[in-house]
Amino acid sequence: MVWPVQSGEAAGALRALVLVALGTTLMALSAKVSLPLPYVPMTLQTLVVLMIGAAYGWRLGSATMIAYLAEGAIGLPVFAGPVGGLAPLIGPTAGYLFGFVVAAFVTGFLAERGWDRSVAWLFAAMAIGHIVILAMGFAWLAFGLGLGAAKAWQVGILPFIAASLVKNGLGATLMPAARRVIDRRQ
Repeated sequence: MVWPVQSGEAAGALRALVLVALGTTLMALSAKVSLPLPYVPMTLQTLVVLMIGAAYGWRLGSATMIAYLAEGAIGLPVFAGPVGGLAPLIGPTAGYLFGFVVAAFVTGFLAERGWDRSVAWLFAAMAIGHIVILAMGFAWLAFGLGLGAAKAWQVGILPFIAASLVKNGLGATLMPAARRVIDRRQ
């Protein structure tokens, strides 16, 4: 865990609030590192989603993603590009955005079961998280927006495969390094 749980309800609530705020801020910043593509931009968000899931665990990780989506839904410009509001949550990016919640849950769940203790296992956990995000994005593009499977594969999966592998490698190596730094300070 990034910030160990302390005794007392107030300390636990403060810890959760600070970590959610930090996580949603990192999500907003990672959305701004964006390569525009025809339907869905390529961003650093998936890397941050999976690292938050691995660092925070399934409960706080998925709660952070829900808070992030809520911030965007109320109009804060936290999504890729200078946008907020409901449009990204019902447009081409919707499947990916909702996939963030599930991916943080899955990655956090696996991390809590020890998958975050080795680079190889963490890479696998993050790969599963990426598959969840891409599958939900694909399903929304293909069936929710009616693009069909072939077009959804072409615009919603293929452009992201190489970047997902790079982000998995980066995340799986950064997490243990970050954990060593944090453990030394405690």
